[in-house]
Amino acid sequence: MTASMHHPDRLSQGLLHAFVLDGKGSAQALNFSQLADLELTEQQSLWLHWERNHQRTEQWLRDASGLDEFACDLLLEENTRPRLLRLGKQELLLFLRAINLNAHAEPEDMISLRIFANQQHVYTLRQRHLHITEEVVKAFEKGFGPKNTSELLLFLAQSLTDRVENTVSDLADTVDKEEERTDNDERYTPVVLPLLQVRRSAANLRRFLAPQRDVFAMLTKTQESWIMSDDAMYWNELNNRLTLHLEELELTRERIGLVLETEQRRRNERISRTMYLLTVITGFFLPLTLVTGLLGINVGGIPGADHPYGFVVACLLMMALAIGQWLFFRWLRWV
Repeated sequence: MTASMHHPDRLSQGLLHAFVLDGKGSAQALNFSQLADLELTEQQSLWLHWERNHQRTEQWLRDASGLDEFACDLLLEENTRPRLLRLGKQELLLFLRAINLNAHAEPEDMISLRIFANQQHVYTLRQRHLHITEEVVKAFEKGFGPKNTSELLLFLAQSLTDRVENTVSDLADTVDKEEERTDNDERYTPVVLPLLQVRRSAANLRRFLAPQRDVFAMLTKTQESWIMSDDAMYWNELNNRLTLHLEELELTRERIGLVLETEQRRRNERISRTMYLLTVITGFFLPLTLVTGLLGINVGGIPGADHPYGFVVACLLMMALAIGQWLFFRWLRWV
């Protein structure tokens, strides 16, 4: 029932996936040449997934999609942020962001997913490779995919949120390990650079995903007749889940700050302790240094110089001075 995800004809046209949903969880794959003569029955829906940067994508959107110039410009714009626009004739423009799971990419380097949807049509555009569309195709192959456009939008949003959950969990696990080692080992020194990287990732993810929570909240207030009333509960649950992930990202930032503050406090304590010991040692040996300096002066007449026990007496006097200093420091509670 499904076609290959990398059909050469599709890639040459900028069309990555084309499916007619049968309303039962399966879908029939199409190629680009079949779109012109396609007629949908009442139960069927059409999903087209395009490469945004492809020249044929823009040509098809402007010439054959039936969308007005305003909608086409928004779908093809270079930079987007999560938002929901309600058009006339029960149509939606939906812009979402996805975690970037491509090789050698940072998760916070988000991927934009642009969506046009009405009762029987869903057009999605990507700028970079997006794994969630492959999940939709696999669901169609197994016969439990989205049955209509309302479920397709929800399926895409749920897949995006699942990936957010996995990424947030990975960041939290990294902080958990650093916290545990810091708490259990006074001598452990956290590696600052990876922690700062996690902190930056958490901050960027929270910044990019916060508007998406508002989009989910708007979709709970269903105004389009073709959006199933039961789906409002699922949109509300997605809103709650994403809110939880955003709170976890904020907590991750704060926890990293606490780990770094703990390390800074320990470092300051170590420096203070070292300086304290150096000060005590310096104060302890300063009088002895003075005595030995005086005794080392190369002049005659030093008391006890001709006495056979003069050196021993001098050593005993310095020892007594050292003991007296130690007792004095103890009385001052310096040691």
